[in-house]
Amino acid sequence: MKPLVIVNFKTYKQSIGSQGLKLAKICEQVAKKFGARVVICPQTADLALFAKKVRIPVYAQHSDAIEPGRNTGFLSPAEAKAERVKGTLINHSEHPLSLREIKKLLKLCRKYKLISIVCVPNLGVLKKVRDLRPNYIAYEPPALIGGKISVSEAKPDVIKKAVEMTKVNILVGAGVNSHKDLKTAVRLGAKGVLVASGIVKARNPKKELIELISGN
Repeated sequence: MKPLVIVNFKTYKQSIGSQGLKLAKICEQVAKKFGARVVICPQTADLALFAKKVRIPVYAQHSDAIEPGRNTGFLSPAEAKAERVKGTLINHSEHPLSLREIKKLLKLCRKYKLISIVCVPNLGVLKKVRDLRPNYIAYEPPALIGGKISVSEAKPDVIKKAVEMTKVNILVGAGVNSHKDLKTAVRLGAKGVLVASGIVKARNPKKELIELISGN
């Protein structure tokens, strides 16, 4: 199976509104051309629209451990599912949750059939999360997020150890910028990568995404 490439739009100005939709379409085009597995995580306000406009999976950047009800300003897994969202990031370093919240949210993801990707900053947190049975665990050292040095370069031994520690599929992120980074991660046993600024903030996102996926 081809590696999974998850493009996190975050809240960059380059991914707001119509610019975000343009980026989503670029991701769709590249995925189709190269037969790649590409998932996008748009800004929350764009989830419903983008899920209707593109033919690649749309995931939420964050969901809340709540059922529908008296909850203002939250995104419930039930709502995400109703809007054709296929999965969600959980516990990103920029939106951390307690272990109790993660556990509750994973139960809701299973209930509403959402793919769960729990982000962890280190192996200690990975140990706590693995028995909760998410679909994926994404290893992302916070110090490398948004930087030029990738996790594949800086911490290859930790990636290998993370893979060995659990039967849960491992993804890696933080500073991932090139096809070499992707190849290294896969060689070490990861199932794919998370990328953000390297694509979203690029002068030519399409070119960068093609290079990441194909090396060309």
